[in-house]
Amino acid sequence: MARAFMRRIGWAIAALLAVSAMPAAAQMFSDGYEFLKAVKDRDGDAVTNALNEPGTTIINTRDITTGETAMHIVTERRDVVWIRFLSQRGANPNIRDRNGVAPVQVAVTLGFVEGVEALIKAGADINVKNSTGETPLISAVHRKDVALVRLLLEKGANPDATDNSGRSARDYVALMNGNARLVDEFEKADAKRNEQGSAKDYGPSF
Repeated sequence: MARAFMRRIGWAIAALLAVSAMPAAAQMFSDGYEFLKAVKDRDGDAVTNALNEPGTTIINTRDITTGETAMHIVTERRDVVWIRFLSQRGANPNIRDRNGVAPVQVAVTLGFVEGVEALIKAGADINVKNSTGETPLISAVHRKDVALVRLLLEKGANPDATDNSGRSARDYVALMNGNARLVDEFEKADAKRNEQGSAKDYGPSF
């Protein structure tokens, strides 16, 4: 009887300890969860209040399941206003989700030109690679998205960076049986780079 009683006491204490630990654990995730929910709901007041908390780093909090940040969420819904807002509040555009995908790669996949431009302006790595080694430029070439290809080349994307197969964006254009519009964009970008290189070569030296 005494042993059974002590076992019951032990279980009761363990249960109480577990319950008392739950609020602390829940609290660890609740702020981030509420912040990301407010971003999803486009609740500007709630997001602003959270960001105005002294010393907060919640702007770059990640979803515990997907690894997505607020920047991923607003990019996925093609919301350039929120991309600009979050970047002004210090959001890091280069944090990847659990699949290794950065927001700029999401924007390229969607053909979201305005979003790509806003993310680059916010400091996104224009030559970031996904799990297959594709850069945003390679992805844009696969999409045959002339506007995106033009933007990425203008912003300095490397046309010769290779994916895991060893092919570059330039190589994929060549494999497309000479897609005239894409070829034209690459030729213009090459000419511009050569021009800039010449200007540097012949500029004054001190």
